Amino acid sequence: MNNPTQPVILIRDLKKTFQMGDVAVHALRGVNLSVETGEFVAIMGASGSGKSTLMNLLGCLDTPTSGDYYLDGHLVSALSQNEYADIRNKKIGFVFQGFNLLSRTSALENVELPLLYDRSHRITNARQAALAALDQVGLADRIHHQPSQLSGGQQQRVAIARALVNKPAIILADEPTGNLDSRTSIDVLTLFQQLNDQGITIILVTHESDIAQCAKRIVEIRDGLVLRDEPVLKRQYGSVDQLAKLPELAEAE
Repeated sequence: MNNPTQPVILIRDLKKTFQMGDVAVHALRGVNLSVETGEFVAIMGASGSGKSTLMNLLGCLDTPTSGDYYLDGHLVSALSQNEYADIRNKKIGFVFQGFNLLSRTSALENVELPLLYDRSHRITNARQAALAALDQVGLADRIHHQPSQLSGGQQQRVAIARALVNKPAIILADEPTGNLDSRTSIDVLTLFQQLNDQGITIILVTHESDIAQCAKRIVEIRDGLVLRDEPVLKRQYGSVDQLAKLPELAEAE
């Protein structure tokens, strides 16, 4: 568990350089970032800004060229290969733009999947944990539906439940509304806000400034550096009035 006196994420002078033939591409040029438990942070930047590289490093999907990354108190670079995989599976819940659900598998089985790869077996009753996660995102009545029987918003809720099921230290959401219409996007962002209100740490990666406004803090990346890091003074979404102004969309049965 995370020590409440230390950040859940702490990165110091993080750099990432890609070698493209004879050319060195400096994707990150020395990023410093601290995220406390329970924060809701939007990492925002245009294409080529370095935000995707930063997301991959935060998600333990890639390693930095230099610099330190502490995840829930663990220095990631000091971990063995098995420990590296374990910390990724235990500490991070991923939500992707494309949902990444198994098409011929029920919502319940999709949500159970991460627990099958948890070698520590911290959660002994996978079925019960998956049911609880689906209930948490409002899909207790859709547990046996396959993705093709669900709307886009419902599929993303299944993906969020899957990210929650092993009780990670952070939820890392990469452009989670990229494939959704406006109303469904607001619905999903409101769900993230509700989860954050329950104490769940959320990092949302986006290129859209209006989406970033749903967070409590915006970290803008440009040219591999932090351009600004500031609180959101007037949060967007999370409003019943906003949802009421948008047209109703038919949900899959």
